[in-house]
Amino acid sequence: MHPTKARPAAADTAEPRLIPESLPRLAEADLLDSPADWGPARTRAGHFRLAPVRLGSDLELLTRWMNDPVVDAFWELRGPATVTAAHLRTQIDGDGSSIPCLGLLDGIPMSYWEIYRADLDPLARYYPARPHDTGIHVLLGEAADRGRGLGTTLLRAVADLVLDNRPRCTRVIAEPDIRNTPSVTAFLNSGFRLAAEIDLPEKRAALMLRERALRTLL
Repeated sequence: MHPTKARPAAADTAEPRLIPESLPRLAEADLLDSPADWGPARTRAGHFRLAPVRLGSDLELLTRWMNDPVVDAFWELRGPATVTAAHLRTQIDGDGSSIPCLGLLDGIPMSYWEIYRADLDPLARYYPARPHDTGIHVLLGEAADRGRGLGTTLLRAVADLVLDNRPRCTRVIAEPDIRNTPSVTAFLNSGFRLAAEIDLPEKRAALMLRERALRTLL
């Protein structure tokens, strides 16, 4: 599965965060209910879990993935480790509303995820956001993992993790590039629906929604 395109780093966009400056930095648990504590999900591919990125130990792997041409086509982070590090630091050193994670399948890192508060993100300017909407970005790091349905399996697992562990969240949001047909298809096959096409500053996106109220129908 092709990855969704990442959001621009805060330093590269004029769109500010939607958290008022008068508010103090919120605890991770107030924003995303601590993905590090969500535990594993059992999938047909194996046991899967999210592990927040550790810049010191994970940067080399993530830089290699970002320099894969298939990944770079939508993430646009090709270059030396400093490029990947700058993208990660925007989140790691940020307000806590976006958490970069490795996806581990049976203990092996094989994907990269960004779990973020879509209602507090500039994305909220482009769709009717609800409180605690939670967004996801994803890429599969290894070519061997793409094109065999694994992305669909993991997207369903991560959406379930969000809904199971974030009781205030009623919807999981994604906004892959509309040209990224494999990614859009994987979201559709994992229980998301195409709500609209929206024009974002960096792309025309497919607004994908996975709604808590419809889980029993999947």
